Amino acid sequence: MRIAIDAMGGDFGPRATVSAAVRALQAHPRLHLSLFGQQPALDEALAHLPRCDASLLSRLTLHHSPAVVAEDAKPSSVLRGSKDSSLSMMLDCVASGEAQAAVSAGNTGALMALARRALGTVAGIPRPAISTAVPTRGKGHCYLLDLGANVEADAGRLVDFALMGEVMARRIDGLKRPRVALLNVGIEGTKGTASVREADARLRDFAHLDYRGFIEGDGIYSGLVDVVVCDGFVGNAVLKASEGLARMLIQRVQQTFEAHWGSRLVGLLARPALRRLRGELDPVRYNGASLLGLDGIVVKSHGSADAIGFAHAISRAIKEVREDLPSQLAHELGERRPVIASVACGRGDSGMDARCQTNE
Repeated sequence: MRIAIDAMGGDFGPRATVSAAVRALQAHPRLHLSLFGQQPALDEALAHLPRCDASLLSRLTLHHSPAVVAEDAKPSSVLRGSKDSSLSMMLDCVASGEAQAAVSAGNTGALMALARRALGTVAGIPRPAISTAVPTRGKGHCYLLDLGANVEADAGRLVDFALMGEVMARRIDGLKRPRVALLNVGIEGTKGTASVREADARLRDFAHLDYRGFIEGDGIYSGLVDVVVCDGFVGNAVLKASEGLARMLIQRVQQTFEAHWGSRLVGLLARPALRRLRGELDPVRYNGASLLGLDGIVVKSHGSADAIGFAHAISRAIKEVREDLPSQLAHELGERRPVIASVACGRGDSGMDARCQTNE
């Protein structure tokens, strides 16, 4: 297995990505990695690592890329720009078949635009969705999508998100019938935007889908469902708020135990339990968002991820490669496209009826 990595992306650049690459190689003996970035920066990052086994480094290939996509670069300008950036070269490596997946912590909009151009999409999906796992009660997790690729989403796109999320949860996590829900401001059928209500009506017509209806924000972490669907604006806000809340809770707990000599003593006794809690709530543990719907595997790491967090994103890509997720999506969504079309055409939306007649 070979995975291509944009080593220049993220807040820490090669300092984190190169270290993460070595961690991944140590954990996966059959893994090979191709790192794309500016050669001097890559060499410097390697020089600062502890001495590594020569056989391990033989599975690490460095590729010089003269340009770097800035974090504030607009996707349109990146598409018109040169193809010698670390981001473009990484994706070209996947498009040519030299690598089976790509991982980057760089500019999300640029990554999405370049990935669509280089790889295309599967099963007629017009635009990929960004999905990641979030912790739930116990030791489980659920998938939340979309997280920002589609700021506005009509009913058809929400249905696509639900189907893609269900396939991913079933294939990657081995769930026989993943439970799927739409995020809404209430569980009543009369609440929510028109697109959410329309998506709810359509999803109820998919017999194979374990669709649970609407779920409110607090239900995301309840463990009652495995896939939560929303538009990108809502999903991104929920994710960032969740990460901020997790960090705040960890800090408050630490401050509480450090406030008084008595509580400091209790804190020493509780340190193992607090360490486990910090690990379970730390967003780094769930780092690695999938760009679902692409005809290839691309994983977006959080820009602030350190080496440990970026290594988690590489592990996410490895799981998707093992399951050949894009092919599974293409096959299963391709089979359901006629069902999606008939469900859409059966609704009373005159605009949708007109589109269906045109397609026929």
